[in-house]
Amino acid sequence: MTERAIKRVVIVGGGTAGWMSAAVLMRTMAASLEVRVIESEAIGVIGVGEATIPQIRNVNRFLGIDEDAMLRATGGTFKLAIEFNDWLRVGHTYLHAFGEVGLPLGPLPFQHYWLRSQKDAAAADLWTYSLNGAAARAHRMARLEKIGNTPLSGINYAFHFDATRYGRVLREFAEQRGAKRTEGQIVEVKLRGTDGHIESLVLQNGERIEGDLFIDCSGFRALLIEGALHSGFDDWREWLPCDRAVAITATNGAVVRPFTQATARPAGWQWRIPQQHRSGDGHVYCSEFMSDDEATSLLLSGLEGPALSEPRLIRISTGVRRRLWLRNCVAIGLAGGFIEPLESTAIHLAQSGVSRLLALFPDAGFDPAIAEEYNRQMRQEYEQVRDFVVLHYRATERRDTPFWRHCGALPAPAGLARKLEIFEATGQIFRENEELFTEQSWLQVMIGQGIRPRRYHPVADNLPTEQFNEFLGNIRTLIHGAVERMDSHERFIAGHCAAEPH
Repeated sequence: MTERAIKRVVIVGGGTAGWMSAAVLMRTMAASLEVRVIESEAIGVIGVGEATIPQIRNVNRFLGIDEDAMLRATGGTFKLAIEFNDWLRVGHTYLHAFGEVGLPLGPLPFQHYWLRSQKDAAAADLWTYSLNGAAARAHRMARLEKIGNTPLSGINYAFHFDATRYGRVLREFAEQRGAKRTEGQIVEVKLRGTDGHIESLVLQNGERIEGDLFIDCSGFRALLIEGALHSGFDDWREWLPCDRAVAITATNGAVVRPFTQATARPAGWQWRIPQQHRSGDGHVYCSEFMSDDEATSLLLSGLEGPALSEPRLIRISTGVRRRLWLRNCVAIGLAGGFIEPLESTAIHLAQSGVSRLLALFPDAGFDPAIAEEYNRQMRQEYEQVRDFVVLHYRATERRDTPFWRHCGALPAPAGLARKLEIFEATGQIFRENEELFTEQSWLQVMIGQGIRPRRYHPVADNLPTEQFNEFLGNIRTLIHGAVERMDSHERFIAGHCAAEPH
């Protein structure tokens, strides 16, 4: 078995995906692997993946990265939720908050009791029963495992940070454990004549780099998986029509919020990601309905503070490679696929790719069954994330622009259509195959986008009115009290992870 072991791993491209791949491999296999990262300072990183979801804390814990030190190094802030503005209709706002919503009671999920409460016009909205939602609205933060001696879970959080700086944190970790970095641009990919596997890479300076396993983290260029191996790409514009983004950095507004903002625009949406030293802003849009100049002008008019950089135009292709693992090459991050950052999944999908590669790590024989399973799992996750993002566009009352009229007529992928039918018919939500987004995530976005079930489970009516009111009232009281005891988001950062001024 030792004779067939993978010994040389070559990663093409740095950034978050490349250096995360290197860091994870060096954390687990440094004794048996040589890991080399080829990147060029002349090729910039995309840099729009600056908002994350809570799963990023798993890889940080696995690597042993100190959270506060990472936040200081990256100018990071905490993220409790995403605020969606103008998606259902202009003037409407809702949250997709991390963590639990309410409490199940007996055999039923919480939403059935909340739906029963909505017969009263004065009933509390859904996010009153979410600790993350209430804390986000109050701009509060705490590291809280649970609410006192109660079954209510605590704060579940992610981060906003400078993705380039986070890549440097990962690079330092990997290099300290033996990963090597090579500066240079690849001018040729040489394939073996016997089986079409990648044999070596030729750099602009003439250096030839050989490897056993190649990881393509070259971003949208997909230099290896597409440029050399021609994996193929499934374009998902029929469901997600936006094909451009323009990004910029700006001075923060008056308040550093503990949530990402996603505001619908006439032909797409605008993001705002608050960090300690700046705000990351961008506008995702469909070029069929808006010009680049119009999109840039709209972005600039929506900034909260003066711009700190020139607008950067990015052409995007929503979809996934037909095979993310082909022969002896695995595509991770944007090289493997792209789904617009509406739900902040870009870094997670890279993290998921690295984790699955580690679980299915091959030997030099590259058994096709391993690549087939990797591709099946990754394809499934990309499709599940796609369906969740499509939900925001399709479930909307907006018909005020040609773009939103187009979105209202979009077809629903089969998985999304099935979820919507079941929820509208019964109020039930079923999480399938350990999909990324939980029942609570689906609930918040479906309710936020105006979808209401025709009924709730009849067992919810069995709870006597006095006990029903007490059950809901106790949850609201406990959440309100917990939020009142938290620091403001800005005070919490100042006390735990304030970055040096730049």
